[in-house]
Amino acid sequence: MSAALLAGLSLAAIAQTAERPGRTWAATCAACHGSNGKAQGAIPSISGRDAEQLYRTLLEFKNGQRPAATVMHQHAKGYADDELRRIAQAFAAQSAQ
Repeated sequence: MSAALLAGLSLAAIAQTAERPGRTWAATCAACHGSNGKAQGAIPSISGRDAEQLYRTLLEFKNGQRPAATVMHQHAKGYADDELRRIAQAFAAQSAQ
């Protein structure tokens, strides 16, 4: 195998590994927001939404800037800001339909 091909394979593996934690953390949201962020009923669907908007919303829950009418403020406090960004990116990458 050529060095260029090996380097390309390595970059693809690194990209997949970097993406995996966000998807894994996002899976914990399925109980309320549904599989792949497609909720039913009163809880909002979050798949396909803008990543930056989702991230800001998660930070607002974490920092107590949104009403604590849900369990979101507790969930968000369990993640570092970078982890929240990756969760937001994982949901943004999902199809909204």
